[in-house]
Amino acid sequence: MAVLAAAQLLDELMGRHRNTNPNEKIKKPNWEDPEYCKYYMVKFCPHDLFVNTRADLGACPKVHDDEVKELFEKAEASYKKAQYVEEFLRFCRHMISDVERKIQKGKQRLELMNSKPEGPPMTQAQTEKNMEQVKLLSEKISALVREAEEAGTCGNVEQAQGLMKLCDRLKEEKEQLLKQQENSHWSMTAELAAAQEKQMEVCPVCGAFLIVGDAQQRIDDHLSGKQHVGYFKLRQAYEEMNEAREKEQQEKERRRREERDRERSIRGGGLGSDRRDRERMERDRERDRERDKDRDKDKDKEKEKDRDRHRSSRDERSGRHEERDRDRERDRERERDRDKDRERERDKERERDRDKDRDRERDRKHRRERRNSHERPRRRSRERH
Repeated sequence: MAVLAAAQLLDELMGRHRNTNPNEKIKKPNWEDPEYCKYYMVKFCPHDLFVNTRADLGACPKVHDDEVKELFEKAEASYKKAQYVEEFLRFCRHMISDVERKIQKGKQRLELMNSKPEGPPMTQAQTEKNMEQVKLLSEKISALVREAEEAGTCGNVEQAQGLMKLCDRLKEEKEQLLKQQENSHWSMTAELAAAQEKQMEVCPVCGAFLIVGDAQQRIDDHLSGKQHVGYFKLRQAYEEMNEAREKEQQEKERRRREERDRERSIRGGGLGSDRRDRERMERDRERDRERDKDRDKDKDKEKEKDRDRHRSSRDERSGRHEERDRDRERDRERERDRDKDRERERDKERERDRDKDRDRERDRKHRRERRNSHERPRRRSRERH
């Protein structure tokens, strides 16, 4: 970029042919050569408008020559010349649409900044209590993870899965507490920012943020800045060239009608021919009106399509979020049902174990009673002897 800038400076000081030999023939400039900047020949080069600003486009890789620009302006109207103008307008339209999107985003940002936070901020005691709960939950989660790992190594897969599900629930509670604390923090910072900062607005030309009711000197500095002046010049040139092109098209249509009228008048006279000419003129006018209506309808359709696209994209996003929330809620319900079924199974197993223990205890009692019944007569016989 620096080399190109230095070369352009040398061209301005010493001429384009500074490196040619004295005996070498100098080629005459031609505006159709690809080395010359099309935008500079049409009106101005946008690369020169935003030098050393945030919207800097860098140095133009093409050559800017005033002599070639004069040749382009003096050249007769042609398809290539109209194509150059169309490319310049397309580039301007692209830059204007980019800055319009920037302005829209800036307005949305200001609306978010000016919107009130949801809910009152948390007190210091509530914050400390919240942090203690988060700490306890972290300890429980780490303990459950260790137990699940031990159960997995021992082969108790169901127990490990149950412990991991419980761990997931505790993690959700922890995330909710952290989110609540974060929302409280942002609400406090938003209130402080609203109290300290001044009211802002977005510049409708370049999209920069301005302070409402700021000093006149700063407002004048902004209005005379490169970025604001560049976008203003870009918008003004685009509007002027569009108006000139529309007037030129209307002028062409008027000339065509005049030529048609002359040809009809030359071909022959008579009442019948005049009537036919009038009818033809009326038909031509009707066609022109229909064309204008069709153009307006096409423009309205394009605008309506853009609105539908924005609406459909918003609806799709909201629908996706709702579906995700529903799926998560269904998964949670399923997990709850599974946990309940597992608890029932465990209760049944405990009942079975209790029944087995009771049966074992009964068997032991019966055995003891039998032993005692056999040992009594033996003791009696021993006592007699």
